Formats: sequence, structure tokens, C-alpha cells
Amino acid sequence: MKRTEALKRLIILQLSFIGLLFHTAVYAYFWFEEYYPYLRLHGKANFFFKGHVLIILIYFVLLFFFASTYGVLKIGYLKPTDVFISEFFALLFANVISYFQISLMANWVVSVRPIALTMLIQTIVSAAWVFVCNTCYYKAFPPREILIIHGERSIDDIVAKFESRKEKYKISKSMNISAGLEAVKNEICGEYGAVVLWDIPVADRNCLLKYCYSRSIRVYMMPKISDVIIKGADQLHLFDTPIYLTREYALKAEQRIVKRLIDLVCSILLLILASPFMLITAAAIKLYDGGPVFYKQIRCTIGQKRFYILKFRSMKVDAEKDGVARLASRNDSRITPVGKFIRAVRIDELPQLLNILKGDMSFIGPRPERPEIIEQYLEEMPEFAFRMKVKAGLAGYAQVYGKYNTTPYDKLKLDLTYIEQYSVWLDLKLMLLTLKILIKPESTEGVDSTQTTAMRK
Repeated sequence: MKRTEALKRLIILQLSFIGLLFHTAVYAYFWFEEYYPYLRLHGKANFFFKGHVLIILIYFVLLFFFASTYGVLKIGYLKPTDVFISEFFALLFANVISYFQISLMANWVVSVRPIALTMLIQTIVSAAWVFVCNTCYYKAFPPREILIIHGERSIDDIVAKFESRKEKYKISKSMNISAGLEAVKNEICGEYGAVVLWDIPVADRNCLLKYCYSRSIRVYMMPKISDVIIKGADQLHLFDTPIYLTREYALKAEQRIVKRLIDLVCSILLLILASPFMLITAAAIKLYDGGPVFYKQIRCTIGQKRFYILKFRSMKVDAEKDGVARLASRNDSRITPVGKFIRAVRIDELPQLLNILKGDMSFIGPRPERPEIIEQYLEEMPEFAFRMKVKAGLAGYAQVYGKYNTTPYDKLKLDLTYIEQYSVWLDLKLMLLTLKILIKPESTEGVDSTQTTAMRK
């Protein structure tokens, strides 16, 4: 099993590396055929061999950086469409930065045709390469056999998630922890590729986790709230035994200052860039039904402080005439045709740049909830208050790695992961990844009408 896993990893790295080399080769071709002759003709550059190597190496490093950030190197782990979208954004950023680099070398805006052709060729080849790589990978490595160990709660949700990746996982058996630890241990020793420990008592989970670890058995485990908090703790070496420190504050003073500076700069820039789209959206909303363009709603931010969030109106004027606060559902009849479009591409969120500029929100952080919905959640899940230890955000960890209809409990764990592992780099990374989810329609789906707000402690 260990050799198989090592072989998988080696194949993934080789396939990813070959793809990056090909994209770099395409860029190198247009550099030698288009941009370098132009620079040399105008007396802006006269490179020797090492100069060309440096230019191409810089492009490869940029591409590798963005590929790592977006998850291009996870062939076989992510869905093929996710890998392709990730590669598209990695190529886009690498090419845009390289274009500006060449323009700076020329002291003038150079032609975009060569870099546009580079991007076009790379995108076409990327689609074919991702398809071929995933097809070969799944044929060479069959789905991993999974054993689910669960408690009394329903496992329908997690089973559905694993079954959505049938090419990678196969649930061979599920077993209730009530069968007894010895019976479970005997079953674990069967021919399984991994064990899933799903919502079982902590004492039993720890026992089985150590049992699997001692036998080098792969484990997928559902974390508790306390696990997420511990994961973000600092490890100290004050004595001759490891100590974990969980701090009384979420963000350090210097982190808050840098985060606010990023919010101010980015919100101003984006307001300038997005202003044409905002004007068109405002006109479309007004022309459709003559109602108000903006929708103001009370939300809660850090410390459960209330503020008015601004959004482009996507629902009918009387969407909540009964006064009952509720989340949008899938195929919600209250959403207008214009609203359906702007929600799908997230244009409805653009006015929140003004909330960020004002200081009510940040670019990255837990999404602000309505006071009424927070009260509902707190009744069954008091830990929901933990996500308000930092300022609310336009986008967040739960939006990047979850969906609109992810359960409140799972959203809480994702938001706590962000809070406990905060860094400026994490904010920047989530900003880049937010662009990716804008073109993934499942991230904007409403909650299922049959979905319960199951909130487990």
C-alpha cells in the first residue's frame, strides 16, 4: 500500500511538471519569435543565453507559484473541471504579470496579440492535458475502498459526498460504533484503502485513530469544534513537554493593521474597476420592475455588532413581506431574472465594497449573518458565536472551500479554521481563490428545501 501511494504521488508530480514545462515552452516560443525581436529592434534588450534563461525561468516560477496556489498540482485529487479552472487562472495570472514585465522592459505598452495567443494555445492544451491525465490516472488507480465508522446520527450526507467522487472513492461498508471497539478493530484490518471516522464519541475516535496510526492505515476524520481550535494553537517548548497555547484574541494588533490597509487599498481599486459593471447592473434592476436598486439589511460583524449591509437587489420588492427571515432556497421563486444572473456571477455583492471602505466588513472573513438567523443557530449551536471573533468578510474560507448550501455546522468549522490559522498570506491566497469560485455555479446554489440545519456539537 505504501509503495502504491508513493507511486501515485510521483505520477501526479510528473504529470503536473510536464504540463508546466509545456506551458513554459509555449511562452518561450512567443518570447523568441515575437517579444524579444521587438525589444532588440527598438534597442531595449540585447540578451545573451543566460538572459533568455532568466526570463523563461521567471515565467516558470510564476506559473508554478500560481499553480500551487490554485491546486493545479492536485491531479486525481480534485475534479477534472476544478483542475482545469485552476490551471486557467494560474496561466492567466502568470501571463498578465509577464506581459507587464515585458512592457516595462520596452518602456511602452507592447502588443497583446502574442501573449493572447500564448494564453489561447495553453488553455486548449490544458483542457486536453487535464482530460488525458485524469483518464490515465483513474484507469491506473481504481477507487479507494472505504470503511465508514459512524455513530447514531445519519451518514446520508457524507455518503452522498463520497459517492459524488465515485472515480476516486468506493464505500465498501459502513459500521456503527455500537458494534464495539474490538469488532470495529477487526473490521478495520480488512482489505480497505482507508477508514472514515464520522461523528463518533471522542474517546472511541482517539482509540481508533491511534490503532489505525500504529498500523499505517489511512484515516479520514470529521473534526470537532475543539479539534479546529487546537489545530490553530501555537506549540510552545517552555518545559520538557509540548504545550499548546490558544490565545484569548483572534488577530494580533499588527495583523489587524495590515489587514485594514489591504482592505482600504483593494476596495478603492475595485470600486474604480467595477464602477461600469455596477452602473449597468443598477440600470438593469431599475428597468426590470422599477423597484429600488440596492437592498439594505441588518447583519452582524465582529462582537455581534450590527450594521447595514449593501447589496444589489436580486429578489422581488416584497420578498419578505411576512417579516420572516429565511435563506434563499434552490430555484427560489422570489429571485428575479436579473437577480438570478447577478447572483450567479456575484455582481450582487459589489456594493459591499462600500461596507469594506467604511470599516464594517473586511475583504476576507466569515460571511455576516442576520441577527434573527444567528439567534436560531445559537439555540442549538452556541459555538456559532465563535465566528464573530473577527470582522465579517465579503468572502471567506467557508465560501472558497464550501458552498452556499453547506450546513451551518460545517461552515462554522471552516470559518474557525480561518480564524485560528490566520495570516496575511492566507488572506491573499483566499482573495485569489475567490476568483475561481465566481465561475463555479454550485457555489451559489440556495439551500435545498429538504435540507435540515443539522447542527452537531
